[in-house]
Amino acid sequence: MDGNAPVYGGIEAGGTKWVCAVADAGGGVLTTEVIPTTTPETTIRAAVRFFEDRRPLAAIGIGTFGPVDVRPGSPTYGRVLATPKPGWAHVDVVSPLRATLGVPVRLDTDVNAAALGEWRRGAGAGLGTLAYMTVGTGVGVGAVVNGGLVHGLLHPEFGHIRVPHDLVRDPFAGSCPFHGDCLEGLASGEAMRRRWGRPAEHLDDPSVWELEAEYVALAVLNLTYALSPERIVVGGGVAKNPALLPAVRARLLALAAGYPGEPVPVDAAAMDEYVTGPFLGDRSGVVGAVELARAARPAPNPPVL
Repeated sequence: MDGNAPVYGGIEAGGTKWVCAVADAGGGVLTTEVIPTTTPETTIRAAVRFFEDRRPLAAIGIGTFGPVDVRPGSPTYGRVLATPKPGWAHVDVVSPLRATLGVPVRLDTDVNAAALGEWRRGAGAGLGTLAYMTVGTGVGVGAVVNGGLVHGLLHPEFGHIRVPHDLVRDPFAGSCPFHGDCLEGLASGEAMRRRWGRPAEHLDDPSVWELEAEYVALAVLNLTYALSPERIVVGGGVAKNPALLPAVRARLLALAAGYPGEPVPVDAAAMDEYVTGPFLGDRSGVVGAVELARAARPAPNPPVL
């Protein structure tokens, strides 16, 4: 590789860590660094230092936890909105990087970035429509439809949909500070920690994962009927439990009850192809962030988003 060739930067800005990466002109990741998410000033300064040491830099893409203003031209573009993450509400994550490094910066949500990464280089390669659901500290969905990331009034906030809540089976009131027992309030890693008193990775009771699979399957069913994606990728820390996805697939078949029939999966083999884990593993988000950067500063054959 030419040592003077520009590189592209990507940031997966999560609630617990920022993963920073640089990639070559083709999007191949060259190096990464993990920065703990502490205060906005400390975290952003560490990201700036990472990229300062890796110039010349062509552009940066950021996939951040939200909600966040992703509307270019908006007076609050690049600002985190009403997040429950302490200290991060109304923080501008774009301007400090753009001003200090002097390069274009393109922003989207962390789940949209993960969807983009999987669509371009992972589970969605060759498909027109892909949804990525993260089940981790929070719950969110990003989607690529006909080659473009989904935006509208703002961006999808699928983690806050309502799902059936059987208070006899699950008397937990929910952990969401805004809605209580929305999907995120019932199925996120934070919800599991509060409900059971331990983090998800330390829970091994089958009944715990049966309940979690119920909520995730309900969410996947809603996503299937609302968006009609050709594949749904389920990632995030909670989804790493090996019992979860098989249980989600089985429950989803029962919930769908054969409706509407093919091409919606109607048997276990088809369901295995329809609901998958991320092919890129933990790198979906940062790979997608690099793709945002490549679109912000197009190469001769720029990616279309």
